Amino acid sequence: MNVTAVTLVIVTNEINWLLLLVQVPSEPSRHRVAVWRQLRKTGAVPVISGAWALPNAPQFSEGIAKAKELCRSAGGTFAVLNVEGEDEQSQSVLETAFRDARSDEWKEFLADCLKFEAEIAKEISIEKFTFAELEEEEQSLERLRRWFRDLKKRDALQLPAAEQAQKALNSCIDSLEAYAQSVYSAQNGGE
Repeated sequence: MNVTAVTLVIVTNEINWLLLLVQVPSEPSRHRVAVWRQLRKTGAVPVISGAWALPNAPQFSEGIAKAKELCRSAGGTFAVLNVEGEDEQSQSVLETAFRDARSDEWKEFLADCLKFEAEIAKEISIEKFTFAELEEEEQSLERLRRWFRDLKKRDALQLPAAEQAQKALNSCIDSLEAYAQSVYSAQNGGE
């Protein structure tokens, strides 16, 4: 069984949309999975089976090229089309799908920020002021920073949730800084 993906561009509220049509041989499945992961990582959203959409914007070019290469190296086909919806409702289909996907990502990010803050609060409450724990928390914060940059890059619609996410990330940074000060103080004998 083959999966087909086509890229189309639809103009919605001054946004040009691409519709990607991808066809990848069903076996071995790792090729389909690799293409699917790359499309998701790029920010493309599935519209129907084998059809993915995303805004026609420069930040997506590299990801599209990688997905195309993965698809074609697996013996599949990859088509990128510029399209325009026939009416407002048709045009809004892609924007709604893209907006919903980005909103879900921002919600997940915000939930992870809350978990990070709770973890820092827990470490402070049990007075676990060690350099090993601080290093672990610094790694967690760096993961949040990378994730934020990736989400921001995909958020071509500049959703309001991005601003909330920036504030949440800043709060995580402040929490880690306060925790770091406690660790340094505890390790230096309360100085």
